[in-house]
Amino acid sequence: MPRYLLTRLGQALVIVILVTLITFVILHLLPGGAARAILGKEATLEQIAAFNHEMGYDRPLWQQYAMYLQRLVTGDLGYSFQLNQSVSEAIAQRLPKTMLLSLASTLLAVVVAVPLGVVQAVRRNRWPDYTINGLSLLAYATPIFFMGLMMIILFSQVWPLLPPEAPQGFTLAEVLADPAGLVLPTVTLAILTVAVYSRYVRSSMVDNLNENYVRTARSKGLSESRVIVGHTLRNGLFPVITLLGMYLPALFSGALVVERLFNYPGMGLLFWQAALKRDYPILLGVTLLISVATVLGALVADVLYAAVDPRVRLKAGRS
Repeated sequence: MPRYLLTRLGQALVIVILVTLITFVILHLLPGGAARAILGKEATLEQIAAFNHEMGYDRPLWQQYAMYLQRLVTGDLGYSFQLNQSVSEAIAQRLPKTMLLSLASTLLAVVVAVPLGVVQAVRRNRWPDYTINGLSLLAYATPIFFMGLMMIILFSQVWPLLPPEAPQGFTLAEVLADPAGLVLPTVTLAILTVAVYSRYVRSSMVDNLNENYVRTARSKGLSESRVIVGHTLRNGLFPVITLLGMYLPALFSGALVVERLFNYPGMGLLFWQAALKRDYPILLGVTLLISVATVLGALVADVLYAAVDPRVRLKAGRS
């Protein structure tokens, strides 16, 4: 197991470095450049040249990337001239809000998706399975911005039950002070996740229901509910553990659209505004954070899966 962990950590580090390299190169090859975005359209060529020289943007790209990595080692993510604050401060202000939205939507999705997947597996190839499967496909195929707009129209206009805008606040406490405003963004972000998770739970449950240990449990006279909940569901949730770690990029991409749609002051809205203003330090900082979170999520999922699956432990011990 220790060798397995070291191998996965090494792979994670390589992936993060590659992500920073690709993002850095793509952003710096975009037309216009950071100088024009910061100084404005009225800036002269001399002012742009002076700014590029001061910031090191006139150096070869590999030297700029080396300087960027040196700053990362010291924890310096750069400075945003658009926001007039460091990237670390900008992210620290908005990260807790996005984490709140993502965790709430994920928790809601798991609570809803697991029972739906179980019902589909137990009643497979019957009308409950077909109905839930059809609704899941419809939710999966619906663009998240359209889903959010429909939620606003239905529950803020047709039935004025909830506010159309997410809570506005500088701190997490201010956001939590308006729980009603969190309902629509959370539900909108959770709908797509429910569609994905329920299908995974169904598939895993169907596979486990055909295993020998289920037939053995039934032959011992155990009730069907105990066989499903106590035996099949416990083993059927293993793939969902891995999916939770691998689903972070999709969560952030969904949060980006949802936060923009509901004007929620989180990481997604920060990234959206930075992209419009070509705020390269913010774009790099957020991309780096999401890549690290994704790699760590996959690593944690692998470790948890290895801890509960003896076949993975055996393979890790041989490697």
